[in-house]
Parts: sequence; C-alpha cells; structure tokens
Amino acid sequence: MLLYLARRLLLMIPTLLVISLFIFIIIKLPPGDYLTNQIAELRAQGETSALERAEFLRSQYALDRPMVEQYAIWMGFWPGPNGFSGLLQGDWGWSFEYNRPVGELIGDRLVMTAIINFFTILFIYVVAFPIGVYSATRQYSWGDYGFTLLGYIGLATPNFLLALVLLYYSNRWFGVSMGGLVDPELIDQPWNAEKIGSLMAHMVVPVIVIGTSGTAAMIRRLRANLLDELQKQYVTTARAKGLPPLRLLVKYPIRMALNPFISDIGNLLPSVVSGSVIVSVVMSLPTAGPMLLGALQSLDQYLAGSFLMFLALLTVVGMLISDILLALLDPRIRLTGGVAK
Repeated sequence: MLLYLARRLLLMIPTLLVISLFIFIIIKLPPGDYLTNQIAELRAQGETSALERAEFLRSQYALDRPMVEQYAIWMGFWPGPNGFSGLLQGDWGWSFEYNRPVGELIGDRLVMTAIINFFTILFIYVVAFPIGVYSATRQYSWGDYGFTLLGYIGLATPNFLLALVLLYYSNRWFGVSMGGLVDPELIDQPWNAEKIGSLMAHMVVPVIVIGTSGTAAMIRRLRANLLDELQKQYVTTARAKGLPPLRLLVKYPIRMALNPFISDIGNLLPSVVSGSVIVSVVMSLPTAGPMLLGALQSLDQYLAGSFLMFLALLTVVGMLISDILLALLDPRIRLTGGVAK
C-alpha cells in the first residue's frame, strides 16, 4: 500500500502539470486579455495615468511576452519580471479586475467552498445510501415508486430554480433571508460562536440545493448496482444455507454494490464546485464559483487559472481517495493491476 501511495503521489505531479498546460492554453484562446481590453478603453478615454499603470502591470506579469514564456513564468519554471515567482513558489499572481494579489483574494472563498463541499458530499451520501438500499430491497413497492419519482424530479429540476423556490418560501414562511452564508451584520466580524451558528443556519439551503441532483443520481446508481448483486448466484447460495437476511445483505451485496458509490468521489468533488456556480450567484454565496465565472468573463487569467488549478487538484485528490477506498473495500481489486496467479 505504501509503495502504491508513493507511485500515485508521484504520478499526480505530471498529471497536474499537463492539466495546468491545458488550462493556460484554454484561458489564452480568446483574443486579448483583461489588461489589453483595459488599455484599449483607457486610450479611447485619454486616461494617461491609469494607462501607465496598466502598461506597468502588463510588463510586470509578463503579459507582453510569448505564450510559452508566459506559461513558464506563471508556473515558476522561469524567473518572472520584478520578482514574480509563479505557482510553484506560492505566488498566484495578480488579479487585474480586483487589483489585489490572487492569494489574498481567493483564500476565504476557497475555505467557504471547501466547507460547503464537505457538507454537500456528506448530505449526498447520508441521504442516498439508505434510500438506495431501501429501494433495491423493496423493489416495485410504493416506497420504491415514491423515491424513484423524487429521484426523477431531483434530476430534472435545475438547481438555480430550486434555490429561488427555497429562498422565497424561507422568507415567506419564516421571515428569514437565506442569501449569503452569514447574517449581514456578522460579515466583517471575527469568527465566534454566533457567527458559526449563523453559518450553519444559512448553509442548510445551499447544501440541499447543490446536493439534490447528486443525491438523486447516486440513489439510482446504488439501487441498480444492488439489484444486480441481489440476483447473483452467491446470494441464492447464502440464502439456501440459512444466512440471516440482514447479515447477508450487509456482508456481501451492499459491499459489492458500493464500488461505483465510492469511485464517484473523484468526480463528485469538482462537480459540486462547478455545478454550484449559478446557485452561488443566485444565493449570493461567497464561494469560488461566482468569482471564477467573473474571472473567465473578464479574461482575468491569473485569477481564473488559480481557481481551475484548485478544481484540478480536487479531481486528482478525489481519484486518489476513491482508489484507496476501493482497494480496501473490495478484495477483487488489486493495487498492482496485475493478474492473480
């Protein structure tokens, strides 16, 4: 296991480098950049002082150099001008739209994004697992039909529409505005028990909204896999030998049906972030989604690239976690990938 972990951790390095190259190329595909567009506007308006500032930033962050050299400087493979050291040195660059260092700008948003992701994934698994098992073990019952209907509704309902509905009724029935993650008067206050309580109260609606579609999909997947396991010969043999139904269900079919349930962790981590962009905009959540969307629209390349690298890191780490859990869960899976002799 230790050798496998070492190989996977070493493999993550070239994987992230390749992803970073594709991210940079995609960001640079649209013509121009934030400063180029700003310089054009300033020249049209005759703003000399602001124009000099924009030209200075363009030179300082190597936006006037060839794309290959820009990528090398951004990653930290090549020394940048005026002390810009790149991602590998912990320098995330400068956000031209917000006129602040990217590292200072995204810190709180990444923390909030991580908190919401954790509770959303916890919600998905806690809700989907018992419902999926119930639907599979009581196939074609009224409960199975009811959960199937709810699953289809959850898959078909857009997250932003569900967010608007819940925001409306929370305000109408309880007189509480659920926008944001804390009460407005607590935004600039230091973290204390009151602010943490406000965060937990405001997080209920976003977690339900963001996790609904993932929960519905997970229920359908677990139900289908468990039904397939329950029809196999080893289940019939175990029943014939008198193994108690609950013990049989927990020891064999559920364990085998959990493989896709666990392997989805790698896709679930980044999909929760990317799938919550519109929901975050609708609910005014201070997460990575709205800022990433704005950075892509304004061609703020260092800010957009930092967020996309964060999503790539989530994907790679999620795949590593799912592979380790699969190897521990299912003895049929071998870490070496070889054929047993």
